[in-house]
Amino acid sequence: MVWTWRFEKADGTEVEPAVQPEDFTTQGDAESWIGEVWKDLLDGGADKVTLFEDSTEIYGMSLHAEAAG
Repeated sequence: MVWTWRFEKADGTEVEPAVQPEDFTTQGDAESWIGEVWKDLLDGGADKVTLFEDSTEIYGMSLHAEAAG
């Protein structure tokens, strides 16, 4: 199994990431990496990311922090 991220603008257009990811062997490794670089990805133009296991979409999430309420 290979875990990969797709990087998108808010409108769903795919963009090149500011930080080039590797192919990860576990979901935990992929999630740890995104936790370390999400601010750089956001600054580089990505608004959201989607995690895939091989070709299966697992989930997507925004890189924008929610306002504290």
